[in-house]
Amino acid sequence: MQTVSPNPRIKPPALKRGDTIGIVAPASHIQRGLLEAGCERLRQLGYKPFYLDSIFEQDIYFAGSVERRARELEGMFVREDVHAIVCARGGYGSNYLLEALDFEKIAAHPKIFAGYSDLTTLLTCISDRGGFVTFHAPMVTKDFARPDGIDLVSWDAAVTAQSQWAIDTGAGSGVKALVGGVAGGVLYGGCLSMLVASLGTPYEVQTAGTILFIEDVATKPYQIDRMLMQLKLAGKLAEVRGLVFGEMIDCAQHQDQGYTLEEIILRIVGSLGVPVAYGLRSGHVSRLNVTVPIGIQARLMVVGREVSLKIEEAATVGS
Repeated sequence: MQTVSPNPRIKPPALKRGDTIGIVAPASHIQRGLLEAGCERLRQLGYKPFYLDSIFEQDIYFAGSVERRARELEGMFVREDVHAIVCARGGYGSNYLLEALDFEKIAAHPKIFAGYSDLTTLLTCISDRGGFVTFHAPMVTKDFARPDGIDLVSWDAAVTAQSQWAIDTGAGSGVKALVGGVAGGVLYGGCLSMLVASLGTPYEVQTAGTILFIEDVATKPYQIDRMLMQLKLAGKLAEVRGLVFGEMIDCAQHQDQGYTLEEIILRIVGSLGVPVAYGLRSGHVSRLNVTVPIGIQARLMVVGREVSLKIEEAATVGS
């Protein structure tokens, strides 16, 4: 049976305009042009982007060696002049870092750590082992580099120590109700394929007592089905208090498949007795990527066709 730590996660210091954001590439290699475009957007928002020249290294499809990527990430946590860490992109490769990172060193320097996709591996692991809040949030070359890539309302609320705020689930947000109910729990989760990849490892996700957020991209419905069933058979859905699915872009077999992904999802989670919502625009999204803090208390309400996801505490602490 899963256990949940009785201690709340440490909240990293809030981010202010003028602060330095360290940019890291823990997974796939990056393109200089996209990185610079994302850095320019960060400057426009009032931040000071900073990265090491080694970020452009390439080893097959990785952003350099495991050693380079691990030391880059640890170094950004330790540096006193870096106030937050945002990943350049996902891709593949974060799992290589799990055995190379010094989690005690990271835990001693809690900071905003933001990313998604393959970075789910690090977000959940740092949240669990480091014991502090992390952020399923926009990345530099993927979202900050796009004119419509960031949902600034949720970003600002999450990183500036706002409390009692709500993620937009109203008309136009794309969020819809699947199963009714009301539940409180710790927000947790990320990319479905990464959550499943953790099973059976020392870094297995801890989902008991959570409002579990699940998203993915370009994954066929039967693959979503298989991964959800794997989570269920592994006991990872037995003690969740609510479920929120992402936008799930391009998760279709073909245009005329005759069924919806929502129907597939409900076959697995519809009888869990917890509220279920679908369509939250965080992670792999079409536009305006929403920031979802991992490790803080939230309340999910699904009543009729209405969905509400309220953040019940600040994700960061002010100075």
